[in-house]
Amino acid sequence: MRIVILDGYTTDEGTLSWGELAELGELTYYERTLPEQRLERAKDAEILISNKVVLDKELLEKIPNLKYIGLLSTGYNIVDLDYAKSKNIPVCNIPDYSTKSVAQLTIALMLELTMAVGKHNASVVNGDWEKCKDFCYRVQDIIELDGKTIGLIGYGSIAKEVAKIASALGMKVIATRRTPFTGDGVAQSVSLDTLFAQSDVISLHCPMNKDSDKMIDGRAIAKMKEGVIILNTARGGVVDEVALRQGLDSGKIGGYGADVLSNEPPKDNPLIGAPRCYITPHIAWASIQARTRLMRIAIDNVKSYLEGKIQNCVYDIKR
Repeated sequence: MRIVILDGYTTDEGTLSWGELAELGELTYYERTLPEQRLERAKDAEILISNKVVLDKELLEKIPNLKYIGLLSTGYNIVDLDYAKSKNIPVCNIPDYSTKSVAQLTIALMLELTMAVGKHNASVVNGDWEKCKDFCYRVQDIIELDGKTIGLIGYGSIAKEVAKIASALGMKVIATRRTPFTGDGVAQSVSLDTLFAQSDVISLHCPMNKDSDKMIDGRAIAKMKEGVIILNTARGGVVDEVALRQGLDSGKIGGYGADVLSNEPPKDNPLIGAPRCYITPHIAWASIQARTRLMRIAIDNVKSYLEGKIQNCVYDIKR
C-alpha cells in the first residue's frame, strides 16, 4: 500500500516516530503541504493521511487508486464527505484523544483571566514589586470562582471534563446542547437564553456548523451578564469576532480566552491586542500525551482497515 502523510509535523513535531506506520506499506512523509503541492504529492496514494490539508472533490477525483482517508484530527470538515461516500472511501478520524488536555487549557484560560498570573509575573520581572511601597499589589482585580456560575454550550466529553474541574473549584455548572438532557449530577440542563442570563463564565464546546456559525454575536452578548468571561476552545467561527471586540472594548465582556480564531494563523484579526483577551495558538490538543494517543489511534485505524475491520469511520460505510 502506498501511504502518504501530507502534513505530519504538528502531530509529531520531530519527536514522535511514524515507524510503525511505515511497516504497513510504502510511506511517504511530508511535514507540510501547500495547496499547490497537494496533487503532485497525493496522486499515487492508496492511503492518504491529512490533518489540515484540504481534501476536496477537485483533488480526490484525481487520485485514482485512493482507498482510504485517515485524519490526524477529530474534525473532518477538510474532506469532501459526499465524494468519499459516493466512492465508498472510508474517512477515519481520531476521537476523544485530547479531552483532558483541552479541558485543562480551558480551565487555564479561565484562571488566567481571573487571577492574571502572567500579568503579575511580567510586572514582577519588570521591577514593579521592587518599587512598590507595600508588601503586595495587584495589576487587576482578582476574582474568586467559588460560587460563580459557568455555562457550557455543548456538553460532550470535553465539556463534561470542564464541568468536573469547575465543580471542584466550587462553581455552579449549567449546560445546554442541541439534544436536551436531564442533568447528570454535575451540570444542570438549561436553555441557551437561560445560560446567557445566568452565567458568570461561558465556555464554548460545540461543533462548527451552520447552526453554530457566529452564534455568539451582538444579540447574544446583549443577553449576558455585565463583565461575563467567555472561553473558546471549540472553533473560532462560533463567535462573531467583531462583536466580541466591541464587547471587550466597552467592558460588557470582562474577558475572552481562546485557543482558536476564525482564520489560523491570524491576519488582521480584530481580537489581536484587544483588552482582557488571551489567545493561544491552537495548542489545547497538543500535549505530548495527547499527540502520542493521536498517533496510536491513527496507526491503529490504518491497521484495522488493512485487516478489513474499519474503525472510527465518520460515516456509515457500506460493508
